[in-house]
Amino acid sequence: MTATDAHPVQRPDRLVNLRDLGDLPTEDGGRTRPGVLYRSDAPHAGDAAPDHLPEWPPRVVVDLRARVEYDGVPHPMDRESVRVHRVPLLDDLAATPPTLPVTLPTLTQIYAHLLHGSGADLAKVLRVVAAAEGPALVHCSAGKDRTGVSVALLLRAAGVRRDAVVADYVRTDANMPLVMRRMVDNPMLPPGVDPEAVRELMSAPAVAIETVLDHVDQHRGGVRGWLVDHGADEADLARWTARILG
Repeated sequence: MTATDAHPVQRPDRLVNLRDLGDLPTEDGGRTRPGVLYRSDAPHAGDAAPDHLPEWPPRVVVDLRARVEYDGVPHPMDRESVRVHRVPLLDDLAATPPTLPVTLPTLTQIYAHLLHGSGADLAKVLRVVAAAEGPALVHCSAGKDRTGVSVALLLRAAGVRRDAVVADYVRTDANMPLVMRRMVDNPMLPPGVDPEAVRELMSAPAVAIETVLDHVDQHRGGVRGWLVDHGADEADLARWTARILG
């Protein structure tokens, strides 16, 4: 028996990649409002309530996990005071059984896949958080990739400075060791993969989210034009901007 077997690593009983996206600088010198948009890894039943946020629980939760990740299990935050919206992203990739040897995509490829294949769902995230009457939490499993892309679009649509969006994304990197402890049984992690082979996938390098920002910045009308072309409308954008900027 190894030391690890004798003393198994316990899964943290709290959200480890949770933060409020308030007080971020905008291009016109403003700041985002606290208590409007949160991002995190996936909540688990029995998690301790955070004590560093303006309000908890959120009024709205947007769960971006693929269907295979929750597999019919009710969301642990689904209650009378919290409305959960499930917007599955990467369902197509999750539904494809891995074959050995596993060939893994890069982060840049995954993010490009999201932008090209899930534009309508990413615009739906905007519509949901824009209509929320209270704090909205956006999460996937790690709170890094699907959440990172969704949050980057939301923040840029409200005029948050690009460098601040990148800096927020990179913050997840330091949280990944604890995130991985909470994801030990996640079906999105293929078995039998060399940890070195997935090191890049388990990181949050600036260049990965910069490719997303480059793509939408180059779109006609920038990120707001990109969102409108994928199903949002100007009323959604105006409502969202008013909520996050006040």
